[in-house]
Amino acid sequence: MASVSLKNVMKVYPYIGDDAKKAKKKTKQGDAPEKDGERPNLQITDHGVVAVQQCNLEIKDKEFIVLVGPSGCGKSTTLRMIAGLEDISSGELIIGDKVVNNVPPKDRDIAMVFQNYALYPHMSVYDNMAFALKLRHTPKDEIAKKVQEAAQILDITHYLHRKPKALSGGQRQRVAIGRAIVRDPQVFLMDEPLSNLDAKLRNQMRAEIIKLRKRINTTFIYVTHDQTEAMTLGDRIVIMRDGFIQQVGTPQEVFMHPRNLFVAGFIGSPQMNIFNAKLIKNNGKYAVALDNVTVELSDEKQQALTANNAAEQDILLGVRPEHILLDKVGIPAKVDVHELMGSSIHLHVTALQKDVVLVVSTMNMTDAEISALSSGAHVNFSFGGNVCHLFNKDTGINLEAKD
Repeated sequence: MASVSLKNVMKVYPYIGDDAKKAKKKTKQGDAPEKDGERPNLQITDHGVVAVQQCNLEIKDKEFIVLVGPSGCGKSTTLRMIAGLEDISSGELIIGDKVVNNVPPKDRDIAMVFQNYALYPHMSVYDNMAFALKLRHTPKDEIAKKVQEAAQILDITHYLHRKPKALSGGQRQRVAIGRAIVRDPQVFLMDEPLSNLDAKLRNQMRAEIIKLRKRINTTFIYVTHDQTEAMTLGDRIVIMRDGFIQQVGTPQEVFMHPRNLFVAGFIGSPQMNIFNAKLIKNNGKYAVALDNVTVELSDEKQQALTANNAAEQDILLGVRPEHILLDKVGIPAKVDVHELMGSSIHLHVTALQKDVVLVVSTMNMTDAEISALSSGAHVNFSFGGNVCHLFNKDTGINLEAKD
């Protein structure tokens, strides 16, 4: 088991051929606004394309940390640098108490589980799991013991003599995880291991990974673009965008206290609603005002805003769909789409000249009340001062965030 530390780690991909000429031309002309279809996360420099920007991250021993973000944000590149599959352009990578920038992958004492399983098709499940131990010339009886133990943990004992082609996707992923377990590594790396599975299997495998973590109790670094996986698996979540770390925190911290507008919109499903509003003071108390509605903020938010000496200003107000309540008075809205999800209804409404999403619990509603919320219905909604998220209109930074 080991801690992992990244200190000012960067990844720059050098230009090849005509790309270098184009980059030089663009550098001379100045960076023009990105056009549709271009990748804004790739910063162009004289040295190349920067995929990961000065990453600083401390991962504790036996911690389960999840790197999450949209495609192209640098999360998989960061994981591959930790694994040794990508060179580090600058900075230091420390595993345990050893700088491993120039240490080959096989000598880093890590194990990686890939998205596509990466099993040898001509080998049995047993041989796939035992392969790395055989390369180390581990005694046969010890190999057999470790493979059997891993197979029992993952409930694949009765598949040990099958070939991968005879297994389902979920079973193959268990084999891939088992192959990592038998090595007893200091650090487990997982690169979107569940993305090839259907929704039901993903739910099952998430639960299996949580159980596995409790049994083997080692350091996990897990990459996903699925925020549900991030929220359910991680002790802490690292949210990335454009090669930069946006926020690091527990699932509750990033959900309840997003540091900026990007984190607020990325974490949570359905996505957070954003309104144009004003931050004002009434009798010395902070409140938000929109469409003739004024909502006084909670004591916790009053304290945070006072500590930051927040001024009255135009803001972007975020409210999560599940925190909006139907009300007899409040902001008027017209229902456009009614999605019955079983225990809740997702209402897509038009309010304040924009699309807004509400999540309404059906637990105490009659069939008639549910039907009354169909497309074309007129409703009113409100929200409390404790669920408001306040963002600077220019920078997108949360006004409650500590410097």
